[in-house]
Amino acid sequence: MASTSSFDVTTGVDFMEVRNAVTQATKEITQRYDFKGLRVSIDLDEKEKTLSLAAPDEFKLNAMWEVLQGKLARRQVPLKNLKRGKIEPAAASSVRQAVEIQDGLTADMAREIAREIKDAKLRKVQAAIQGDTVRVSSPSKDELQGVMSLLKEKDFGVELKFGNYRTN
Repeated sequence: MASTSSFDVTTGVDFMEVRNAVTQATKEITQRYDFKGLRVSIDLDEKEKTLSLAAPDEFKLNAMWEVLQGKLARRQVPLKNLKRGKIEPAAASSVRQAVEIQDGLTADMAREIAREIKDAKLRKVQAAIQGDTVRVSSPSKDELQGVMSLLKEKDFGVELKFGNYRTN
């Protein structure tokens, strides 16, 4: 009997790296001349998986976002997994913005990935949704490599990660 190989398709961020990037960005912003004496903040809520940015005006908020993006990118946090919300007015004529952190595939994304694999009509390749991951299995390792390259070509709105390779 032929052995089957499989891998998991997931997405996510390392919250330790996000926390470190927020700390670094906050330190840089508080030391910058154009931010001296201003009430600015970047808050990370790991339970809610959100970042909150607050600044006196939209221009300063966008400058903070640029600094934060640079720190996140340097720490290999996928920027595709961050969804910026609308800039909202806040107290004392300031503005704030919530940034949602996508950690794990949503049910819709998992279905879309599984549908994409099935639509490719690759022989003996099966995709099974397991919570926030998609398990792809096939007796042929070459077919699995084809699935990986197929998924890398498509844009699902998040950075996909391939892991948990197994041969049964």
